[in-house]
Amino acid sequence: MADPYTLLGVPRGADEAAIKSAYRKLAKQLHPDRNKDNPKAAERFSDVTRAYDLLSDKDKRARFDRGEIDAEGNPTHPFGYGQGGGGPGYAGAGAGPGGFDFNAGGGDFGDIFEGLFSGGRRGGFGGFGGRSAPPPPRGANMAYRLSVPFVDAATLAPQRITLGDGKTIDLKLPAGVENGTQMKLGGKGQPGPGGAGDAIVTVEIASHPFYTRDEDHVRLDLPISLNEAVAGARVKVPTVDGPVMLAVPAGARSGQTLRLKGKGFTRKSGGRGDQLVTLLIDVPGDDDALKSFVEGWQDTRPLRAGLGV
Repeated sequence: MADPYTLLGVPRGADEAAIKSAYRKLAKQLHPDRNKDNPKAAERFSDVTRAYDLLSDKDKRARFDRGEIDAEGNPTHPFGYGQGGGGPGYAGAGAGPGGFDFNAGGGDFGDIFEGLFSGGRRGGFGGFGGRSAPPPPRGANMAYRLSVPFVDAATLAPQRITLGDGKTIDLKLPAGVENGTQMKLGGKGQPGPGGAGDAIVTVEIASHPFYTRDEDHVRLDLPISLNEAVAGARVKVPTVDGPVMLAVPAGARSGQTLRLKGKGFTRKSGGRGDQLVTLLIDVPGDDDALKSFVEGWQDTRPLRAGLGV
C-alpha cells in the first residue's frame, strides 16, 4: 500500500479532523455502490480505508511516523536498527529507528543493547548471543460494510452483522452515526501469529421513502387538505419513533414548517435533533364542490406584487 498520507491527500502534520474529513470525501467518491462498473475505484476505496485505519489510530500513526511500521502495519526494523540518521551515535530516546554508528567513539551503548539482548545485560556485548526475536505480526484487518436502515440509524437500534468466519454479533451504533462512520471490532480480523487483526465496519445509512436527513434533524413533507389548512386541524404524522399528533394552525400556508422536538438523530454531544415537518396543501384536481365555491369567491390580495409583476 502507498503512503497513507498520500492516499488521503493530507500533509504529515494534519490533525485528526483533517484526516477524518479527507477520508469521508474520498469514501463518498470511491464507494463501491457509486462505482459498480469501476473495479479500480473499489480498490482505491479499500486502500484509503486502510490508510484511515492506520492514521486514525494514534499509536499506529506515531509508530508509522517514526518508521517503526510500514503502511501495512508491519514492523520495518524488528531489532531497532535503521539505515537513516545523519550523524554519529544513536538517534536518541524516542527518536525511532534512526540508526547508530558502531564506529563512533566514546559512546555508551549499554542502554541501547538493554532490551535487545536476553537478560537485559549491560556494560559490553556479553549478551550478544541472546538476541530476542521481534514480536510476531498480527493478522490483517478485515473491512466490512454495514447497511443501516434510516430509522434504525436515527434511533440507534442495535444492528446484527455476520463476520467472515460466519459468526454473527450485535453492534451498538454510536451517537452521531452518519454515512462513513467506522466501528472497530478488536480481534475480529484475520488470524495471525501475534493474534487476530481487527474488523473495521463502515456504516452506510440507507435512504428512506419520505424522510431525509438535515444534520441532526429529520425532514418530512406532509400533505394536508385545503380545509385542514384553512380551519386548522390535528393530524397524525409519522416519526422515526412512531406516529404522533401534530397541531396544524388555522390559516396554515403551503411550505410552512412545523417542528417536533426530539424526533431527530442522536447527537454526539447528547440529546436529539428535531423533526421538521413542511406542510404541502394538496388541492384536488377535479372537485365540483370546490369549483362551485371558488366561482363565487375571489382573493383580491396582491400576491405577486413583490415579484414586480
